[in-house]
Amino acid sequence: MEKVVGFIGSGNMGQAMIGGIIKSGIVESGNIIVSDLDENKLDYILSEYKTQVTKDTLKLVKNADVIFLAVKPNIYDIVLNQIKDHIDDTKVIVSIAVGKTMGYFEGILGGKAKVVRAMPNTPALVGEGMSGICKNGNVTAAEMTFVKHLFESFGEAEEVAEYLFDSVTAVSGSSPAYVFMFIEALADGAVLGGMPRDKAYKFAAQAVLGSAKMVLETGKHPGELKDMVCSPGGTTIEAVAELEEKGFRNAVISAVKKCMKKSKEMSK
Repeated sequence: MEKVVGFIGSGNMGQAMIGGIIKSGIVESGNIIVSDLDENKLDYILSEYKTQVTKDTLKLVKNADVIFLAVKPNIYDIVLNQIKDHIDDTKVIVSIAVGKTMGYFEGILGGKAKVVRAMPNTPALVGEGMSGICKNGNVTAAEMTFVKHLFESFGEAEEVAEYLFDSVTAVSGSSPAYVFMFIEALADGAVLGGMPRDKAYKFAAQAVLGSAKMVLETGKHPGELKDMVCSPGGTTIEAVAELEEKGFRNAVISAVKKCMKKSKEMSK
């Protein structure tokens, strides 16, 4: 019997996941249930994705096998206390919130609850997400495989130990913001040189996309790929020297450290 997947909440990330799951064919749209208090959002979900929709969260919990908590972290307490008496060992709860540990969920839902903790990122919106996932001891290998396949429907997913989740948040969950800043800065430099802004964004973004694919597809160390671009006495090594002088790499590492620190502070 095909599993039923529920989404409590239907924001951008929730919709990205729903769209990816349906497109992949892992779960048919009729076996996805979405709950939200906003009727306009539910009307859109029904029209766009042809899923089941409801304002009744408990109805979703009753019928779903895997339940994604796709709401803002600040209302997790409210939602979990609402559904906790209806969660049994047939349900797998999937969290996508920063700072919500396994201990947090087990403290509210009980020690027998099946919990998968995940950290996706916004490129899921274009099918290129990167998600870190881990499970507690109650989730079976088969259940985890199914959940991992759901995340792979809108990008890549890797199982990691929970203690690494602050690192996952910093290097993947939050990093699209750093990359967008880099693309914007690259484009600003090109505009300074006279290039129209629309073309500058395209050149910069495609260069970042292509460079990332080279890392992933060649398996070469990023430093080796960098060296391939840097001719002796050429333009690229001149630019690289300037980035080194201005502390480019140190700034990025410091940003990642700050993000990890904040993630740890938010954990409960």
